[in-house]
Amino acid sequence: MTAIPIETAYGPARVYLHCAEEGEAVLMLGHGAGGGLAAKDLVAVTRAAQAADVHVALVEQPYKVAGRRAPAPANQLDTAWLTVADDLSERFDGLPFVFGGRSSGARVACRTASAGQAVAVLCLAFPEHPPGRPEKTRQPEFDAVEVPTLVIQGERDPFGRPKPGPHQELVLVDGDHSLGKDLETVSRAATEWLSRVLRPLA
Repeated sequence: MTAIPIETAYGPARVYLHCAEEGEAVLMLGHGAGGGLAAKDLVAVTRAAQAADVHVALVEQPYKVAGRRAPAPANQLDTAWLTVADDLSERFDGLPFVFGGRSSGARVACRTASAGQAVAVLCLAFPEHPPGRPEKTRQPEFDAVEVPTLVIQGERDPFGRPKPGPHQELVLVDGDHSLGKDLETVSRAATEWLSRVLRPLA
């Protein structure tokens, strides 16, 4: 594992690289609004991706690096994410990129997929709406993604679940928003999906 700071317009982000043996693609993963990169599902998917011969870049947003609890506004998160993606694309010249993350990080991945030229998007616990506020839907962020998308969601997630379209897959696992109850299913779903969507690009 290698930790590298990357300067953004909103302060330094920090990236933790977990490289696969060969590496046919790069999976960028972002954390949730209040959580960090040690979330159990992020750890499980990192290992699953490496097993599928995919490099993983765990991205710590500038507000987290600076020690702030409150998340930055969406436009700052997205700008910092794309800056990191540009830097990493130079380091991994020619490799396809998959954007992903859990909760807030999944929203960032969806919003930036087109601008960052991601070939696919992996969402862990996409927060479809705030708990108890289904009218505050984030479905348009999800619908805007035009590349293959996997959502792994807890069956009892109080943040709801997005409605998948033709190129989007939804895998439900036992549990709530944390996804920590059935990590085996989370890992298996991520490995199978990554292998399938990246195979045509190999």
